[in-house]
Amino acid sequence: MIKIGLTGWGDHPSLYRSKGSSKDKLYDYSSHFPIVEVDTSFYAIPSKHNIEKWIAETPEHFQFVVKAYQGMTGHLRDDIPFESKEEMFSAFKEAAQTFQEAGKLALVLVQFPPWFDCKKSNVDYIRYVKQQLKDFPIAIEFRNQTWYSEKWRDNTLQFLKQEHLCHTVCDEPQAGVGSVPLVPVATADKVLLRIHGRNIYGWRNPGNSEQWRKVRFLYDYNQEELLQLKEAVEDLQQQCKEVYVLFNNNSGHHAAKNAHTLKEMLGIEFEDLSPKQLDLFEGE
Repeated sequence: MIKIGLTGWGDHPSLYRSKGSSKDKLYDYSSHFPIVEVDTSFYAIPSKHNIEKWIAETPEHFQFVVKAYQGMTGHLRDDIPFESKEEMFSAFKEAAQTFQEAGKLALVLVQFPPWFDCKKSNVDYIRYVKQQLKDFPIAIEFRNQTWYSEKWRDNTLQFLKQEHLCHTVCDEPQAGVGSVPLVPVATADKVLLRIHGRNIYGWRNPGNSEQWRKVRFLYDYNQEELLQLKEAVEDLQQQCKEVYVLFNNNSGHHAAKNAHTLKEMLGIEFEDLSPKQLDLFEGE
């Protein structure tokens, strides 16, 4: 089973009805794709009220990939708004549980920062995160190339397999130690493919903190590159039960277009989507 979607649902103009309000965006999104990444949970753990609203706005079989809070992954080193690590994980688990109880949790995405390199203390921390989130399916994403070095690559993949952790395969610019290669290997019954674009200049030179995301993820995949991704998806499909594909190259609103093209290349149709609504008064 292959499911394709995007990272976030709030900034994809081509998917929305022309006169739909902001509160309709998730509903409109779910008429195109069966899965989405909740990327806002990286910055703040969502409230139960908001999660229940998202669940209600989406079809029965719609799925969410919930990104782990930045304090859990080492991105946020200071000013963590929790008194203890246990309190922080407990708050996140409560949020993830709400998705899971509704049957709408695909994965918890644990993305580590570029400075999280391959060494014993970090391997031990992954085990700690797994123990904290033991009730949920976990996908691990690395942003440091040492995990895939000639010396450690096989060990990395074997470790994920032994710990029953899902591998997050990445397509991104090859820009040194702070980027990882495309390694289409599944280590569990689910695999996640996150597609970040191939803007090597933007990856290395993201600019100021306010603009970094716009610069880094500004990329439009061409036909040949999407065919390469198609081959990777088909390879992964042979290795596990479920392949989740998320496009993250949305600075220029290219993600939705690229996702639709890949879907057509793979010859798949998504079922149980929200019905597309017609704007009956358009032009009035």
